[in-house]
Amino acid sequence: MEAKLFSGTGVIKPSGSSLLVLLTSLLTGFALLLDWTNQQGLALTIPLLTCALVSGGIGYWIVPLLQRLKAGQVMQDDGLKSHLKKAGTPTMGGIFFIPVAVALALFWSGFSPMVLAVSAVTLAYMSIGWIDDWKILQLQSNKGISPRMKLALQIIVAAAFCIWVFLSQPASITSIALPLGLTLPLGIVFWIIAGFVLVAESNSTNITDGVDGLASGTCAIALLGLAALISANTPDLALFCACLSGSCLGFIVHNRNPAKVFMGDTGSLALGGALAAVGILSQNLWGLFIISGIFFIESLSVIAQVSYYKATKDSNGKGKRLLRMAPIHHHLELCGWSETQIVGAFYLISFGLAILGILFA
Repeated sequence: MEAKLFSGTGVIKPSGSSLLVLLTSLLTGFALLLDWTNQQGLALTIPLLTCALVSGGIGYWIVPLLQRLKAGQVMQDDGLKSHLKKAGTPTMGGIFFIPVAVALALFWSGFSPMVLAVSAVTLAYMSIGWIDDWKILQLQSNKGISPRMKLALQIIVAAAFCIWVFLSQPASITSIALPLGLTLPLGIVFWIIAGFVLVAESNSTNITDGVDGLASGTCAIALLGLAALISANTPDLALFCACLSGSCLGFIVHNRNPAKVFMGDTGSLALGGALAAVGILSQNLWGLFIISGIFFIESLSVIAQVSYYKATKDSNGKGKRLLRMAPIHHHLELCGWSETQIVGAFYLISFGLAILGILFA
């Protein structure tokens, strides 16, 4: 029954290039629609496409450089056997497409304080990811810095950002915007939630980065969806989101299946940190939750898998698995879905969630 329900047999298997065309069409069309609806010229479309072109262009220089530096991905021994052929593919791709978006967003916003703050968080999480990726390459092991150290660094960045928000923003920042024009005042609880969201979102996007073009594409859609949600009240942050969305799109030129480069923790942690920081500063955590639904499901699948395994351990210390492999995109692969089928489905789901976020946040 499970095989029939999740099997990708008989479903169209798109190519990586066709998925790139699909994503480009979705993002460009969405940006143009938003600009037309808001009567703001091409305020989102130009940053989106410019960053896509710059990021994609720089990639033609950086990817061969990473290959010469032998910055190749080390695959997990207990991972999918079909992924072993990806060993040696350059990683740390976030090192070029994240700074492109940050630099152009800062320039276009006139170094807006809000854009400076979310850029600092993005680069800080990128640095944490880079340290982890570099350690993996040095040791030639899939274990980088310890999970405790990584978590501690993420918490420090989250705390620093929350302190800045507390000191620089009005007291109303602790209220979350809800549907129907309602707001939920959280008071001191807001800061606990904000810190948790920063750490959780960055780890969720990191978990999603397991199939060619998956994290980069779904993050591009989520970022543009968040830009649409906040453009009326915080246009500088919307500009930042559009730049980062476009930069992700440019990265997919090299990251589409079959990938020539992976973003690594360098990219995935930065993207999650950026989404969370913008959601917090724009008071749109509810909207962020809806738009980030794919990342939530990916994380939930890992939590459910680990919890179920521990709860069903027998006397020999062996438990049962809820999924064939977590996160859920690997479960789908083992059920017969191709990588491009998974990515295409997740793109469409992400786009649907972005629309829902705009309508119900």
